[in-house]
Amino acid sequence: MDLNLRGRRALITGSSKGIGLAIARTLAAEGCDVHLVARTQSELDKVTAQIRADYKVEAVGHSADLSISTNIKALAAACGEVDILVNSAGAVPRGTLLEIDEERWRKSWELKVFGTINLTREIYGPMCQRGRGVIINIAGMAGERPDAYYIAGSMANATLIMFSRSLGGDSIRYGVRVLAVNPGPVETEMHINNTKRLAKEKFGDENRWRDIMAGLPMKRAASTDEVSGMVAFLASDFSSYISGSSILIDGGLLTDSAIGVRRG
Repeated sequence: MDLNLRGRRALITGSSKGIGLAIARTLAAEGCDVHLVARTQSELDKVTAQIRADYKVEAVGHSADLSISTNIKALAAACGEVDILVNSAGAVPRGTLLEIDEERWRKSWELKVFGTINLTREIYGPMCQRGRGVIINIAGMAGERPDAYYIAGSMANATLIMFSRSLGGDSIRYGVRVLAVNPGPVETEMHINNTKRLAKEKFGDENRWRDIMAGLPMKRAASTDEVSGMVAFLASDFSSYISGSSILIDGGLLTDSAIGVRRG
């Protein structure tokens, strides 16, 4: 399906690897010019060069720590007119209330939560003035499924979901759509490394990492392309009546009736 996105300009944070990179590549494949943001310029140079070669679109990398407000303002100025903003930066550590101290909690939220809010503010105003634009915030399934052992992440994701729903319910009056996408487990490099560690602990063999996923309803994690494909669809005019919504991509995990049995 041609999503009619050719010629639009997309800004994707956290996009040198993982979900963010998959989103950048999918939007580029649809003809979008893309601005990628991450902290390491060398990684950005590599992936933007590959995107330009593969898809013949403009691809620019911006090295920035988006937990710092001045960097956000500079990024918005450097990117100019943005048609699609995807906030995908930030990771929050796992742990209980007693395991995650204030410093780690605040540091992770400065990027994941306040980085998203502050960059949205910078891009949202000009979008409203132009009367068009799409903002998609990558939150996560944990925002809909409380987890005391991922308490900081559950709360961060819930915050971004409510932020997206609150803003998206009013933004449409100005021609701007705002949504949240909530992936469950996704087969990123980080996910694979964590699952290999679990496989080593459980089976004594890290190469059995896919067996860790056997208890999921689909017996696997999502691919990054399954997430990026949804983001591209939501960014397109085919989704023009969707705003203030959160889209769950979890392979049935959240509503799996056997979860309680397996978790004991």
